[in-house]
Amino acid sequence: MNYGTLYGVGVGPGAPDLITLRALTVLKQAQVLALPRSSDYGESMAWKILKPTLGEIPGQERMFLTFPMNKDPERLRPAWDVAFTAIGERLEKGLSVAFATEGDPSLFSTFIYLRREAPLRWPGIRIEVVPGVSSIMAVPSVTGIPLADGQERIAILPASYGVEDLSQVLELFDTVVLMKMGTEIPKVVEALEQQGLTDRAVYVSKATMAEQRIVRDIRTIQTERGDCFAMMIVSRKERSGLLAGVVPATPRPASRETGA
Repeated sequence: MNYGTLYGVGVGPGAPDLITLRALTVLKQAQVLALPRSSDYGESMAWKILKPTLGEIPGQERMFLTFPMNKDPERLRPAWDVAFTAIGERLEKGLSVAFATEGDPSLFSTFIYLRREAPLRWPGIRIEVVPGVSSIMAVPSVTGIPLADGQERIAILPASYGVEDLSQVLELFDTVVLMKMGTEIPKVVEALEQQGLTDRAVYVSKATMAEQRIVRDIRTIQTERGDCFAMMIVSRKERSGLLAGVVPATPRPASRETGA
């Protein structure tokens, strides 16, 4: 069977003008837009980001698909099956389907599961991934805190899946990015206080969006519940402009001595 092409398209972290040119080209040409949302009545954040820039494309179908924000496989699998079946009906007709996802399709994205499942359901299907600007890149841009310099190491953690090992991670890495803060904010603040790193952390919600919020004193938010776009960046080091790690000394030029 000749299936349509399946695209996974990253639409960026929130600001409409951070959508890439390649993403816009694919999204304009696709015959079907698959737009994920967390509930049947919820808004698709990918569509919210995309709509101001993409506008209306004559003849293009917009298909809103529900992927519950839940960790229970017994709830997730039926929802995924409904969504994947709807996508398959279009692909089997030879239609191209662009699955739009916030940030990048390969990082904490529902498209990852679709990409794994697609060759099993539709053997020989062509899949193309269009990378997007990730929130991991957006947060440093709005906070002014670089991710890494020289030989520094970075850790990226989904906080909502537990932060029991956070203290150890903070000791092993120069920069730690915590995503999907959820109800873990109190535990995160406690771990940072134990490490003496509260002043090295910045909290950001909805980076680059109109509702963007930046908190530099994280002690003021330790009783809050973060949304799924809430992140924290912890940077242990003051950067001097030199490469981190062992840097060989620059040899001094030999001085010329003159006799008396």
